[in-house]
Amino acid sequence: MSSVGFGSAWCATDLGEYRPCRYTYEYYPYESLPPLDSTEFTGAFQWLGGTSGPVPEQVTALNRLAEDLAAKGLALPRDFVAFQADSKLHCSLDEVSATCCWTDISEPLPSPVEPGAFLVRFLRDQQDCVIWYLYLRPSGEVSVVHSYLDYEHEYEARRDGEKTESDLDDPEEQRAAILWCAPSFEEFAYRFWIENRLWHALNGNGLSELEPRVRGYLCHYAPPKIPA
Repeated sequence: MSSVGFGSAWCATDLGEYRPCRYTYEYYPYESLPPLDSTEFTGAFQWLGGTSGPVPEQVTALNRLAEDLAAKGLALPRDFVAFQADSKLHCSLDEVSATCCWTDISEPLPSPVEPGAFLVRFLRDQQDCVIWYLYLRPSGEVSVVHSYLDYEHEYEARRDGEKTESDLDDPEEQRAAILWCAPSFEEFAYRFWIENRLWHALNGNGLSELEPRVRGYLCHYAPPKIPA
């Protein structure tokens, strides 16, 4: 169980025979994942070559979002802002995604289980099988969660008197619909980036073309021999 009280799981596709997947996505226990070195995640994104320069339109949109959150006593995490405002970085997850996920940043969406907490959607599967959110708490804690629910659509449907996919007033149902998956945006981005690069390599590009540290991620899963 995560510190925000949700169950925890990593939602992703397969890593070939190293980590099978029955469907497009699987929920893998967070504890089963290769551990990451948290000291590597400083907000500078050196593992992606560092930042390059801001995109004015992105900065403007992020500033509007930050102002909206500030009015609620919340703030965007610095690593998220640095990534999403940067001309080189902000499309990195879209470009590497093996399942055609794409960046789609929402307005703040009220947490259906915690007063004063908000969700900010930032990435979604092309068929909305899974949607990833920043989870911002009144305490200042920020983490990454995912859900099969598009909470922006859920709240819009309720506002318009239409049928929602879930009962937004049932805290047990809502808590079950949200799963914690990373303690920071940069750690989420790193794991997503490395796993999707591995998927492409395992499905045609060849592992030998990848950097040792990327190939090393597979050592956690043991079975087949990994090229040196």
